[in-house]
Amino acid sequence: MSYWVIVGILTVLALIVGVGLYSGRKVRSARDFLSGGGKAGPLLVCGAILGSLVSSQATIGTAQLAFHYGLAAWWFTLGSGIGCLFLAVGYAARLRRSNCITELQIIAGEYGALAGSLGSILCSIGIFISVLAQVVACVGLVSVLFPRISTVGAAALSIVLMCVYVIFGGAWGAGMGGVIKLLLLCFTSLLGLVYALAACGGPSGLWSQLTALFTATALGAVQPSANGLSALHTAGDVSLRFLNLVARGPAKDIGSGLSLLLGVLSTQTYAQAIWSAKADRAAKQGALLSACLIPPIGIGGICIGLFMRSHYLLAAEVSALEASGAIVPDLPVLAGTIQVFPTFVLDHLPPLVAGIVLGTLLITVVGGGAGLSLGMATILVKDILKRISHRFDAPERELIAVRGAIAVILLTAGCITIFASGSTINDLGFLSMGLRGSVVFLPLTCALWLPGRIDRQGILASMVLSPLTILAAKAAALPIDSLFVGLAVSALFCLAGFFRRQRHMA
Repeated sequence: MSYWVIVGILTVLALIVGVGLYSGRKVRSARDFLSGGGKAGPLLVCGAILGSLVSSQATIGTAQLAFHYGLAAWWFTLGSGIGCLFLAVGYAARLRRSNCITELQIIAGEYGALAGSLGSILCSIGIFISVLAQVVACVGLVSVLFPRISTVGAAALSIVLMCVYVIFGGAWGAGMGGVIKLLLLCFTSLLGLVYALAACGGPSGLWSQLTALFTATALGAVQPSANGLSALHTAGDVSLRFLNLVARGPAKDIGSGLSLLLGVLSTQTYAQAIWSAKADRAAKQGALLSACLIPPIGIGGICIGLFMRSHYLLAAEVSALEASGAIVPDLPVLAGTIQVFPTFVLDHLPPLVAGIVLGTLLITVVGGGAGLSLGMATILVKDILKRISHRFDAPERELIAVRGAIAVILLTAGCITIFASGSTINDLGFLSMGLRGSVVFLPLTCALWLPGRIDRQGILASMVLSPLTILAAKAAALPIDSLFVGLAVSALFCLAGFFRRQRHMA
Protein backbone atom coordinates (compact mmCIF):
# COMPACT_ATOMS: atom_id res chain seq x y z
CA MET A 1 0.00 0.00 0.00
CA SER A 2 1.47 3.37 -1.05
CA TYR A 3 2.11 6.35 1.19
CA TRP A 4 -0.69 8.39 -0.41
CA VAL A 5 -3.25 5.65 0.14
CA ILE A 6 -2.41 5.66 3.85
CA VAL A 7 -2.63 9.48 3.93
CA GLY A 8 -6.10 9.38 2.38
CA ILE A 9 -7.35 6.74 4.84
CA LEU A 10 -5.95 8.56 7.87
CA THR A 11 -7.44 11.87 6.70
CA VAL A 12 -10.96 10.41 6.62
CA LEU A 13 -10.49 8.60 9.92
CA ALA A 14 -9.22 11.76 11.61
CA LEU A 15 -12.23 13.68 10.28
CA ILE A 16 -14.74 11.18 11.64
CA VAL A 17 -12.97 10.76 14.99
CA GLY A 18 -12.93 14.56 15.31
CA VAL A 19 -16.68 14.67 14.63
CA GLY A 20 -17.26 11.97 17.25
CA LEU A 21 -15.25 13.82 19.90
CA TYR A 22 -16.83 17.18 19.02
CA SER A 23 -20.33 15.74 19.20
CA GLY A 24 -19.52 14.38 22.66
CA ARG A 25 -19.32 17.99 23.89
CA LYS A 26 -23.03 18.38 23.08
CA VAL A 27 -24.04 15.48 25.31
CA ARG A 28 -25.10 16.69 28.74
CA SER A 29 -27.85 14.20 29.50
CA ALA A 30 -29.17 10.79 28.52
CA ARG A 31 -31.80 12.54 26.36
CA ASP A 32 -29.06 14.35 24.44
CA PHE A 33 -27.26 11.04 23.92
CA LEU A 34 -30.30 9.01 22.85
CA SER A 35 -32.22 11.52 20.73
CA GLY A 36 -29.96 14.55 20.31
CA GLY A 37 -32.17 16.51 22.70
CA GLY A 38 -34.82 16.84 19.98
CA LYS A 39 -32.85 19.60 18.24
CA ALA A 40 -31.87 18.04 14.90
CA GLY A 41 -32.75 19.59 11.56
CA PRO A 42 -33.52 17.65 8.34
CA LEU A 43 -29.87 17.17 7.40
CA LEU A 44 -28.93 15.72 10.78
CA VAL A 45 -32.00 13.45 10.71
CA CYS A 46 -30.96 12.26 7.26
CA GLY A 47 -27.39 11.80 8.49
CA ALA A 48 -28.54 9.71 11.46
CA ILE A 49 -30.65 7.47 9.20
CA LEU A 50 -28.05 7.05 6.48
CA GLY A 51 -25.26 6.73 9.03
CA SER A 52 -26.65 3.30 9.94
CA LEU A 53 -28.74 2.32 6.92
CA VAL A 54 -26.13 3.01 4.23
CA SER A 55 -23.63 0.62 5.70
CA SER A 56 -21.62 -2.36 4.51
CA GLN A 57 -24.68 -3.93 2.86
CA ALA A 58 -25.32 -0.84 0.73
CA THR A 59 -21.71 -0.53 -0.47
CA ILE A 60 -19.42 -3.53 -0.04
CA GLY A 61 -22.36 -5.94 0.13
CA THR A 62 -24.03 -4.52 -2.99
CA ALA A 63 -20.84 -4.88 -5.03
CA GLN A 64 -20.36 -8.36 -3.55
CA LEU A 65 -23.85 -9.47 -4.59
CA ALA A 66 -23.66 -7.73 -7.99
CA PHE A 67 -20.53 -9.74 -8.78
CA HIS A 68 -22.77 -12.83 -9.01
CA TYR A 69 -26.25 -11.43 -9.72
CA GLY A 70 -25.90 -7.97 -11.23
CA LEU A 71 -28.96 -5.73 -11.01
CA ALA A 72 -30.62 -7.93 -8.35
CA ALA A 73 -28.10 -6.48 -5.88
CA TRP A 74 -30.10 -3.23 -5.99
CA TRP A 75 -32.77 -4.55 -3.65
CA PHE A 76 -30.94 -3.53 -0.48
CA THR A 77 -30.74 0.16 -1.32
CA LEU A 78 -34.01 0.17 -3.28
CA GLY A 79 -35.93 -1.42 -0.41
CA SER A 80 -34.21 0.92 2.05
CA GLY A 81 -35.25 3.96 0.03
CA ILE A 82 -38.87 2.82 -0.14
CA GLY A 83 -38.78 2.14 3.60
CA CYS A 84 -37.59 5.70 4.27
CA LEU A 85 -40.40 7.02 2.06
CA PHE A 86 -42.98 5.13 4.14
CA LEU A 87 -41.25 6.33 7.30
CA ALA A 88 -41.58 9.95 6.18
CA VAL A 89 -45.11 9.83 4.82
CA GLY A 90 -46.86 7.41 7.15
CA TYR A 91 -44.97 6.97 10.41
CA ALA A 92 -42.87 10.02 11.35
CA ALA A 93 -45.64 12.18 12.79
CA ARG A 94 -47.34 9.32 14.65
CA LEU A 95 -44.07 8.14 16.17
CA ARG A 96 -43.36 11.64 17.46
CA ARG A 97 -46.88 12.06 18.87
CA SER A 98 -46.45 8.88 20.91
CA ASN A 99 -44.11 10.73 23.32
CA CYS A 100 -42.00 7.57 23.59
CA ILE A 101 -38.28 7.04 23.07
CA THR A 102 -38.40 3.47 21.70
CA GLU A 103 -40.78 1.63 19.39
CA LEU A 104 -41.14 -1.13 21.98
CA GLN A 105 -42.43 1.44 24.49
CA ILE A 106 -45.26 2.19 22.08
CA ILE A 107 -46.09 -1.52 21.83
CA ALA A 108 -45.83 -2.01 25.60
CA GLY A 109 -48.09 0.98 26.25
CA GLU A 110 -50.81 -0.55 24.08
CA TYR A 111 -50.41 -4.28 24.70
CA GLY A 112 -48.73 -4.55 28.11
CA ALA A 113 -45.27 -4.97 29.60
CA LEU A 114 -44.94 -8.60 28.45
CA ALA A 115 -45.35 -7.59 24.80
CA GLY A 116 -42.74 -4.89 25.27
CA SER A 117 -40.27 -7.27 26.93
CA LEU A 118 -40.72 -10.01 24.33
CA GLY A 119 -40.39 -7.50 21.51
CA SER A 120 -37.29 -6.00 23.11
CA ILE A 121 -35.52 -9.35 23.30
CA LEU A 122 -36.52 -10.57 19.83
CA CYS A 123 -35.87 -7.22 18.16
CA SER A 124 -32.47 -6.97 19.83
CA ILE A 125 -31.53 -10.35 18.36
CA GLY A 126 -32.47 -9.08 14.90
CA ILE A 127 -30.48 -5.88 15.32
CA PHE A 128 -27.50 -7.82 16.64
CA ILE A 129 -27.40 -9.92 13.46
CA SER A 130 -27.09 -6.68 11.50
CA VAL A 131 -24.39 -5.36 13.86
CA LEU A 132 -22.57 -8.64 13.28
CA ALA A 133 -22.78 -8.09 9.51
CA GLN A 134 -21.12 -4.69 9.92
CA VAL A 135 -18.31 -6.10 12.02
CA VAL A 136 -17.76 -8.95 9.52
CA ALA A 137 -17.50 -6.40 6.71
CA CYS A 138 -15.21 -4.16 8.73
CA VAL A 139 -12.88 -7.06 9.54
CA GLY A 140 -12.77 -8.01 5.85
CA LEU A 141 -11.99 -4.43 4.83
CA VAL A 142 -9.31 -3.98 7.49
CA SER A 143 -7.75 -7.25 6.33
CA VAL A 144 -7.52 -5.90 2.78
CA LEU A 145 -6.04 -2.60 3.96
CA PHE A 146 -3.54 -4.28 6.27
CA PRO A 147 -2.79 -7.75 4.84
CA ARG A 148 -0.48 -8.70 7.71
CA ILE A 149 -3.02 -8.05 10.45
CA SER A 150 -4.62 -11.08 12.11
CA THR A 151 -8.37 -11.64 12.24
CA VAL A 152 -8.29 -10.93 15.98
CA GLY A 153 -6.39 -7.68 15.40
CA ALA A 154 -8.79 -6.63 12.63
CA ALA A 155 -11.78 -7.34 14.88
CA ALA A 156 -10.24 -5.36 17.75
CA LEU A 157 -9.54 -2.36 15.51
CA SER A 158 -13.08 -2.51 14.12
CA ILE A 159 -14.62 -2.47 17.60
CA VAL A 160 -12.46 0.44 18.75
CA LEU A 161 -13.45 2.54 15.71
CA MET A 162 -17.16 1.81 16.19
CA CYS A 163 -16.99 2.71 19.87
CA VAL A 164 -15.28 6.04 19.14
CA TYR A 165 -17.83 6.81 16.41
CA VAL A 166 -20.88 6.65 18.68
CA ILE A 167 -20.02 6.06 22.32
CA PHE A 168 -19.06 9.69 22.97
CA GLY A 169 -21.71 11.54 20.99
CA GLY A 170 -24.60 9.06 20.76
CA ALA A 171 -27.32 10.43 18.48
CA TRP A 172 -25.30 13.61 17.92
CA GLY A 173 -22.28 11.56 16.87
CA ALA A 174 -24.38 9.31 14.62
CA GLY A 175 -26.07 12.30 13.00
CA MET A 176 -22.99 14.48 12.45
CA GLY A 177 -20.89 11.51 11.40
CA GLY A 178 -23.70 10.43 9.07
CA VAL A 179 -23.72 13.81 7.30
CA ILE A 180 -19.97 13.62 6.68
CA LYS A 181 -20.28 10.01 5.62
CA LEU A 182 -23.15 10.86 3.27
CA LEU A 183 -21.05 13.44 1.42
CA LEU A 184 -18.13 11.05 1.15
CA LEU A 185 -20.39 8.20 0.00
CA CYS A 186 -21.97 10.27 -2.77
CA PHE A 187 -18.47 11.13 -3.97
CA THR A 188 -17.39 7.48 -3.77
CA SER A 189 -20.47 6.12 -5.55
CA LEU A 190 -20.29 8.68 -8.36
CA LEU A 191 -16.55 8.14 -8.79
CA GLY A 192 -16.91 4.35 -8.97
CA LEU A 193 -19.79 4.63 -11.44
CA VAL A 194 -17.92 7.02 -13.72
CA TYR A 195 -14.67 5.04 -13.66
CA ALA A 196 -16.31 1.65 -14.26
CA LEU A 197 -18.25 2.92 -17.27
CA ALA A 198 -15.41 5.04 -18.69
CA ALA A 199 -12.86 2.22 -18.41
CA CYS A 200 -15.14 -0.10 -20.40
CA GLY A 201 -16.29 2.42 -23.00
CA GLY A 202 -19.71 3.01 -21.52
CA PRO A 203 -22.58 0.64 -20.60
CA SER A 204 -22.39 -1.16 -23.95
CA GLY A 205 -18.67 -1.78 -23.54
CA LEU A 206 -19.14 -3.15 -20.02
CA TRP A 207 -21.88 -5.45 -21.24
CA SER A 208 -19.77 -6.66 -24.18
CA GLN A 209 -16.87 -7.55 -21.89
CA LEU A 210 -19.17 -9.34 -19.47
CA THR A 211 -20.86 -11.34 -22.22
CA ALA A 212 -17.55 -12.28 -23.83
CA LEU A 213 -16.16 -13.58 -20.54
CA PHE A 214 -18.99 -16.08 -20.09
CA THR A 215 -19.72 -17.06 -23.69
CA ALA A 216 -16.09 -17.49 -24.81
CA THR A 217 -14.87 -19.44 -21.77
CA ALA A 218 -16.07 -22.24 -19.50
CA LEU A 219 -16.60 -19.79 -16.64
CA GLY A 220 -20.36 -19.79 -17.12
CA ALA A 221 -20.56 -23.48 -16.25
CA VAL A 222 -19.27 -22.96 -12.69
CA GLN A 223 -21.61 -20.12 -11.69
CA PRO A 224 -24.08 -20.56 -8.82
CA SER A 225 -27.54 -21.60 -9.97
CA ALA A 226 -30.45 -19.22 -9.44
CA ASN A 227 -34.05 -18.96 -10.61
CA GLY A 228 -33.78 -22.11 -12.74
CA LEU A 229 -30.57 -20.95 -14.47
CA SER A 230 -27.75 -23.33 -13.55
CA ALA A 231 -25.14 -22.25 -16.11
CA LEU A 232 -24.37 -19.30 -18.39
CA HIS A 233 -23.58 -20.21 -21.98
CA THR A 234 -25.33 -17.65 -24.19
CA ALA A 235 -25.78 -13.88 -24.21
CA GLY A 236 -29.40 -14.50 -23.19
CA ASP A 237 -28.27 -16.45 -20.13
CA VAL A 238 -25.91 -13.64 -19.15
CA SER A 239 -28.71 -11.11 -19.55
CA LEU A 240 -31.09 -13.17 -17.39
CA ARG A 241 -28.46 -13.32 -14.66
CA PHE A 242 -26.99 -9.81 -14.64
CA LEU A 243 -29.70 -7.51 -16.07
CA ASN A 244 -32.59 -9.02 -14.17
CA LEU A 245 -33.91 -7.30 -11.03
CA VAL A 246 -35.21 -10.70 -9.83
CA ALA A 247 -32.29 -12.84 -10.98
CA ARG A 248 -32.48 -15.04 -7.87
CA GLY A 249 -36.22 -15.50 -8.31
CA PRO A 250 -39.11 -13.03 -7.78
CA ALA A 251 -40.07 -14.44 -4.38
CA LYS A 252 -36.53 -14.19 -3.03
CA ASP A 253 -35.56 -10.81 -4.44
CA ILE A 254 -38.88 -9.03 -3.90
CA GLY A 255 -38.96 -10.58 -0.45
CA SER A 256 -35.52 -9.12 0.20
CA GLY A 257 -36.77 -5.67 -0.79
CA LEU A 258 -39.83 -6.08 1.43
CA SER A 259 -37.64 -7.13 4.35
CA LEU A 260 -35.73 -3.85 3.99
CA LEU A 261 -38.93 -1.80 3.84
CA LEU A 262 -40.32 -3.43 6.99
CA GLY A 263 -36.93 -3.40 8.67
CA VAL A 264 -36.59 0.36 8.28
CA LEU A 265 -40.00 0.89 9.86
CA SER A 266 -39.28 -1.60 12.66
CA THR A 267 -35.75 -0.62 13.71
CA GLN A 268 -35.10 1.52 16.76
CA THR A 269 -32.12 3.29 15.15
CA TYR A 270 -34.21 4.92 12.41
CA ALA A 271 -37.10 5.77 14.74
CA GLN A 272 -34.51 7.36 17.02
CA ALA A 273 -33.50 9.65 14.15
CA ILE A 274 -37.15 10.70 13.78
CA TRP A 275 -37.39 11.49 17.51
CA SER A 276 -34.17 13.52 17.33
CA ALA A 277 -35.80 16.08 14.99
CA LYS A 278 -36.78 19.50 16.30
CA ALA A 279 -40.20 19.31 14.61
CA ASP A 280 -42.43 16.96 12.61
CA ARG A 281 -41.55 18.81 9.42
CA ALA A 282 -37.82 18.33 9.98
CA ALA A 283 -38.36 14.62 10.69
CA LYS A 284 -40.33 14.09 7.48
CA GLN A 285 -37.89 16.10 5.37
CA GLY A 286 -34.93 14.14 6.76
CA ALA A 287 -36.58 10.80 5.99
CA LEU A 288 -37.61 11.96 2.48
CA LEU A 289 -34.07 13.14 1.77
CA SER A 290 -32.83 9.69 2.82
CA ALA A 291 -35.35 8.03 0.49
CA CYS A 292 -34.01 10.03 -2.45
CA LEU A 293 -30.31 9.48 -1.73
CA ILE A 294 -30.10 5.77 -0.88
CA PRO A 295 -31.07 4.06 -4.20
CA PRO A 296 -28.50 5.94 -6.38
CA ILE A 297 -25.69 4.86 -4.03
CA GLY A 298 -26.62 1.25 -4.81
CA ILE A 299 -26.29 1.85 -8.55
CA GLY A 300 -22.65 2.81 -8.08
CA GLY A 301 -22.01 -0.42 -6.15
CA ILE A 302 -23.70 -2.48 -8.89
CA CYS A 303 -21.52 -0.94 -11.61
CA ILE A 304 -18.41 -1.64 -9.56
CA GLY A 305 -19.52 -5.25 -9.03
CA LEU A 306 -20.17 -5.77 -12.76
CA PHE A 307 -16.86 -4.16 -13.72
CA MET A 308 -15.00 -6.46 -11.34
CA ARG A 309 -16.97 -9.48 -12.60
CA SER A 310 -15.74 -8.81 -16.13
CA HIS A 311 -12.09 -8.38 -15.05
CA TYR A 312 -11.53 -10.79 -12.11
CA LEU A 313 -12.00 -14.42 -11.08
CA LEU A 314 -12.67 -16.00 -7.71
CA ALA A 315 -10.27 -18.54 -6.23
CA ALA A 316 -13.17 -21.02 -6.00
CA GLU A 317 -13.89 -20.57 -9.71
CA VAL A 318 -10.26 -21.22 -10.61
CA SER A 319 -10.31 -24.45 -8.59
CA ALA A 320 -13.57 -25.57 -10.26
CA LEU A 321 -12.23 -24.85 -13.76
CA GLU A 322 -8.97 -26.67 -13.07
CA ALA A 323 -10.85 -29.67 -11.66
CA SER A 324 -12.95 -29.91 -14.84
CA GLY A 325 -9.90 -29.61 -17.09
CA ALA A 326 -11.10 -26.32 -18.60
CA ILE A 327 -8.85 -23.42 -19.53
CA VAL A 328 -8.65 -20.77 -16.82
CA PRO A 329 -9.00 -17.19 -18.17
CA ASP A 330 -5.89 -15.06 -17.63
CA LEU A 331 -7.40 -12.68 -15.06
CA PRO A 332 -6.49 -11.56 -11.53
CA VAL A 333 -7.92 -13.74 -8.76
CA LEU A 334 -9.88 -12.67 -5.65
CA ALA A 335 -9.95 -14.80 -2.52
CA GLY A 336 -13.65 -14.00 -2.01
CA THR A 337 -16.42 -11.65 -3.10
CA ILE A 338 -16.10 -9.51 0.03
CA GLN A 339 -12.89 -8.16 -1.56
CA VAL A 340 -14.65 -6.90 -4.71
CA PHE A 341 -15.16 -3.27 -3.67
CA PRO A 342 -11.87 -2.66 -1.81
CA THR A 343 -9.85 -4.38 -4.54
CA PHE A 344 -11.49 -2.19 -7.18
CA VAL A 345 -10.43 0.87 -5.24
CA LEU A 346 -6.85 -0.25 -4.65
CA ASP A 347 -6.26 -1.51 -8.19
CA HIS A 348 -8.01 1.15 -10.28
CA LEU A 349 -8.05 4.53 -8.53
CA PRO A 350 -5.19 7.04 -7.97
CA PRO A 351 -3.49 6.40 -4.58
CA LEU A 352 -4.71 9.50 -2.68
CA VAL A 353 -8.25 9.13 -4.04
CA ALA A 354 -8.13 5.40 -3.28
CA GLY A 355 -7.17 6.20 0.31
CA ILE A 356 -10.08 8.63 0.69
CA VAL A 357 -12.51 6.10 -0.79
CA LEU A 358 -11.20 3.26 1.39
CA GLY A 359 -11.42 5.50 4.43
CA THR A 360 -15.00 6.28 3.43
CA LEU A 361 -15.82 2.58 3.09
CA LEU A 362 -14.29 1.90 6.47
CA ILE A 363 -16.30 4.68 8.09
CA THR A 364 -19.44 3.51 6.26
CA VAL A 365 -19.11 0.11 7.86
CA VAL A 366 -18.06 1.58 11.21
CA GLY A 367 -20.99 4.02 11.22
CA GLY A 368 -23.47 1.27 10.36
CA GLY A 369 -22.33 -0.93 13.21
CA ALA A 370 -22.12 1.98 15.65
CA GLY A 371 -25.59 3.34 14.84
CA LEU A 372 -27.25 -0.06 15.07
CA SER A 373 -25.51 -0.82 18.36
CA LEU A 374 -26.83 2.50 19.71
CA GLY A 375 -30.37 1.47 18.81
CA MET A 376 -29.93 -1.96 20.37
CA ALA A 377 -28.38 -0.49 23.53
CA THR A 378 -31.30 1.93 23.84
CA ILE A 379 -33.77 -0.97 23.71
CA LEU A 380 -31.82 -3.04 26.23
CA VAL A 381 -31.53 -0.21 28.75
CA LYS A 382 -34.88 1.53 28.27
CA ASP A 383 -37.08 -1.50 27.71
CA ILE A 384 -35.35 -4.22 29.75
CA LEU A 385 -32.76 -3.01 32.25
CA LYS A 386 -34.83 -0.15 33.67
CA ARG A 387 -37.78 -2.49 34.16
CA ILE A 388 -35.61 -4.87 36.15
CA SER A 389 -33.96 -2.25 38.36
CA HIS A 390 -34.67 1.36 39.27
CA ARG A 391 -30.96 1.96 39.86
CA PHE A 392 -30.72 3.28 36.30
CA ASP A 393 -33.54 5.81 36.58
CA ALA A 394 -31.02 8.56 37.35
CA PRO A 395 -29.98 10.22 34.04
CA GLU A 396 -26.24 9.91 34.68
CA ARG A 397 -26.51 6.18 35.46
CA GLU A 398 -28.72 5.63 32.42
CA LEU A 399 -26.11 7.29 30.23
CA ILE A 400 -23.36 5.08 31.66
CA ALA A 401 -25.54 2.00 31.12
CA VAL A 402 -26.22 2.81 27.47
CA ARG A 403 -22.55 3.47 26.75
CA GLY A 404 -21.58 0.27 28.53
CA ALA A 405 -24.20 -1.70 26.58
CA ILE A 406 -22.80 -0.38 23.29
CA ALA A 407 -19.32 -1.56 24.25
CA VAL A 408 -20.59 -5.02 25.28
CA ILE A 409 -22.64 -5.42 22.07
CA LEU A 410 -19.70 -4.54 19.85
CA LEU A 411 -17.26 -6.68 21.80
CA THR A 412 -19.59 -9.68 21.54
CA ALA A 413 -20.02 -9.14 17.80
CA GLY A 414 -16.25 -8.91 17.42
CA CYS A 415 -15.71 -12.22 19.19
CA ILE A 416 -18.30 -13.97 16.99
CA THR A 417 -16.82 -12.42 13.85
CA ILE A 418 -13.49 -14.15 14.46
CA PHE A 419 -15.28 -17.42 13.64
CA ALA A 420 -17.71 -16.07 10.99
CA SER A 421 -15.54 -13.75 8.88
CA GLY A 422 -16.55 -15.48 5.63
CA SER A 423 -20.28 -14.71 5.89
CA THR A 424 -22.15 -13.04 3.03
CA ILE A 425 -23.03 -9.73 4.61
CA ASN A 426 -26.15 -8.98 2.55
CA ASP A 427 -27.66 -12.33 3.51
CA LEU A 428 -27.13 -11.40 7.16
CA GLY A 429 -28.65 -7.98 6.46
CA PHE A 430 -31.78 -9.36 4.81
CA LEU A 431 -32.27 -11.90 7.63
CA SER A 432 -31.84 -9.20 10.27
CA MET A 433 -34.31 -6.83 8.65
CA GLY A 434 -36.83 -9.63 8.12
CA LEU A 435 -36.70 -10.75 11.75
CA ARG A 436 -37.11 -7.20 13.03
CA GLY A 437 -39.98 -6.55 10.67
CA SER A 438 -41.81 -9.74 11.63
CA VAL A 439 -41.59 -8.90 15.35
CA VAL A 440 -42.32 -5.17 15.35
CA PHE A 441 -44.02 -4.00 12.15
CA LEU A 442 -47.63 -5.16 12.52
CA PRO A 443 -47.83 -4.75 16.34
CA LEU A 444 -46.37 -1.22 16.03
CA THR A 445 -48.68 -0.35 13.14
CA CYS A 446 -51.71 -1.65 15.03
CA ALA A 447 -50.70 0.31 18.15
CA LEU A 448 -50.38 3.54 16.13
CA TRP A 449 -53.47 3.19 13.91
CA LEU A 450 -55.81 0.84 15.81
CA PRO A 451 -55.40 1.66 19.51
CA GLY A 452 -57.77 -0.30 21.71
CA ARG A 453 -59.00 -2.42 18.79
CA ILE A 454 -56.83 -5.56 19.05
CA ASP A 455 -56.57 -8.09 21.87
CA ARG A 456 -53.10 -8.37 23.38
CA GLN A 457 -53.07 -12.18 23.20
CA GLY A 458 -53.12 -12.02 19.41
CA ILE A 459 -50.25 -9.54 19.43
CA LEU A 460 -48.18 -11.70 21.79
CA ALA A 461 -48.71 -14.75 19.58
CA SER A 462 -47.77 -12.71 16.51
CA MET A 463 -44.53 -11.43 18.04
CA VAL A 464 -43.37 -14.87 19.15
CA LEU A 465 -44.50 -17.11 16.30
CA SER A 466 -43.77 -14.96 13.25
CA PRO A 467 -39.95 -14.83 13.72
CA LEU A 468 -39.91 -18.55 14.60
CA THR A 469 -41.83 -19.21 11.38
CA ILE A 470 -39.25 -17.22 9.40
CA LEU A 471 -36.38 -19.24 10.83
CA ALA A 472 -38.23 -22.52 10.24
CA ALA A 473 -39.08 -21.55 6.65
CA LYS A 474 -35.47 -20.58 5.99
CA ALA A 475 -34.22 -23.87 7.44
CA ALA A 476 -36.71 -25.77 5.25
CA ALA A 477 -35.47 -23.89 2.16
CA LEU A 478 -38.98 -23.09 0.95
CA PRO A 479 -39.30 -21.82 -2.65
CA ILE A 480 -40.62 -18.44 -1.43
CA ASP A 481 -38.94 -15.89 0.80
CA SER A 482 -39.41 -16.84 4.46
CA LEU A 483 -40.48 -13.26 5.25
CA PHE A 484 -43.77 -13.76 3.39
CA VAL A 485 -44.55 -16.78 5.55
CA GLY A 486 -43.64 -14.91 8.74
CA LEU A 487 -45.77 -11.91 7.79
CA ALA A 488 -48.72 -14.16 6.98
CA VAL A 489 -48.50 -15.71 10.45
CA SER A 490 -48.17 -12.28 12.06
CA ALA A 491 -51.17 -10.93 10.15
CA LEU A 492 -53.24 -14.01 10.99
CA PHE A 493 -52.77 -13.61 14.74
CA CYS A 494 -53.25 -9.83 14.63
CA LEU A 495 -56.51 -10.40 12.77
CA ALA A 496 -57.55 -13.02 15.32
CA GLY A 497 -56.80 -10.50 18.08
CA PHE A 498 -58.95 -7.91 16.29
CA PHE A 499 -62.00 -10.20 16.09
CA ARG A 500 -61.51 -11.38 19.67
CA ARG A 501 -61.55 -7.78 20.92
CA GLN A 502 -64.67 -7.02 18.86
CA ARG A 503 -66.49 -9.97 20.47
CA HIS A 504 -65.54 -8.75 23.94
CA MET A 505 -66.74 -5.24 23.13
CA ALA A 506 -70.05 -6.46 21.67
